[in-house]
Amino acid sequence: MPDNRRMFLAIDQGTTSSRAIVFDADGSVQAIGQCEFEQHFPAPGHVEHDPEEIVQSQQRAIADALRAAGDPQIVAAGITNQRETVVVFERATGRPIHRAIVWQDRRTAPDLARMADHAELVRARTGLSLDPYFSAKKIAWILDEVPGARARAERGELLAGTIDTWLLWHLTNGDTFATDPSNASRTCLFDLATGDWSDELCELFDVPRAMLPAILPTAGDFGTATAGWPLRAAVGDQQSALFGHGCVGLGDTKCTYGTGAFVLTNAGDTVPDPVPGVLATVAWQLGDVTTFAREGSVLVCGAAIQWLRDGLGVIADATATEQLARSVADSGGIVFVPAFAGLGTPHWDPTARGAILGLTRGTTDAHLVRAALEALALQIDDVLGAMGGTRSALRVDGGAAGNGLLLEIQAALLGVPVLRPAWLEATAFGAFRMALLGAGVHADPSTLPALPGESVEVAPPEGLDVEELRARWRKALPRAQNWA
Repeated sequence: MPDNRRMFLAIDQGTTSSRAIVFDADGSVQAIGQCEFEQHFPAPGHVEHDPEEIVQSQQRAIADALRAAGDPQIVAAGITNQRETVVVFERATGRPIHRAIVWQDRRTAPDLARMADHAELVRARTGLSLDPYFSAKKIAWILDEVPGARARAERGELLAGTIDTWLLWHLTNGDTFATDPSNASRTCLFDLATGDWSDELCELFDVPRAMLPAILPTAGDFGTATAGWPLRAAVGDQQSALFGHGCVGLGDTKCTYGTGAFVLTNAGDTVPDPVPGVLATVAWQLGDVTTFAREGSVLVCGAAIQWLRDGLGVIADATATEQLARSVADSGGIVFVPAFAGLGTPHWDPTARGAILGLTRGTTDAHLVRAALEALALQIDDVLGAMGGTRSALRVDGGAAGNGLLLEIQAALLGVPVLRPAWLEATAFGAFRMALLGAGVHADPSTLPALPGESVEVAPPEGLDVEELRARWRKALPRAQNWA
């Protein structure tokens, strides 16, 4: 087969859709497949996915991308995935015993509140807060709520994993039961210091360790898909975006504006010292070397725009937000706190709920949309303030990074350049870059292809009073907190 048919596959399993992108060895996009899947909200604060629909949607996206690329030979594939979302499934059949509980889900908040005395221990071991966002208590909830599940787990009949594990199992027909440290470190069961599952934490969260997958380096051998191509990387989506941007130097920072928004800063090869409200996590493991990151997590970002579209019908399409928001000079004095799934960094308040404050008879849909964009930027401003330190620029990606007004407001708040790449799919690009390493095509990150095109530096808008924005935001936040 000619060399020009040898390509690479990025499998990008997200919160609202499954995507597959075919790249050539230089990083040029050859084809894209995408398939949305249903979101389930069975009760207030509950968010679920059908695990089998996730697999089916991912397989359709892969098939569409490969067909569009002319059915090339795939040298290697890399997986990147929504993190913290968990599936419990049967060892013998691979069938789930419950819908996947999504990272946005809040149902375990009461259980975790009763564990408050262990918050410092969890923080010291895992770098994470004791919040429903993370996976461990989700697993325990399924075991306790599905009749007979805990007994089956103790007998070794059930397995648990994040979405990378779930996809690897099904893509290899059960031959690979594994994860990587970037995903394992999001569960509250992984000890950052030892780089392995913690018996102490498994006991604390009541999760049998035998349920958990093997932990393999981020770039390496994850088996072979039944379709015949090698699986050579698995990495959580936010860490993948960091790697996709080429943020391999100490202090390099990126923000992904997706369903949520996530800021990661490369922290080097030692576990970061704790910073109040800020997470520590594994960025990736290459060979025996682990790179860590500081992370700030905003639980609702693009999901707020989706709610304006699907929940309220204020906009017909997410791309309409910028034009509508620019039609007014400001948000008319209203503040939108999009705490639909609680508040993440730096507050970590699972009881917070969404609020729109300052409404008058003069408020229009344009004011509401502009307030939503301001809220997204203000949340990132809070995150970077909590993370501290200085940075020369913020690299951005994700769907909402296509909104120029959002990035202008962000640049004004931060006072540093906001760099938007020509191509916003840094998450999938990170999985592609990892697959190149895992397949041995490249031996060192310094030689890997960079995101295609030139980045644009976004300038702040003239006349925006950032201190007034911050003051209204700080006045509104307490009114949304401590609600549920």
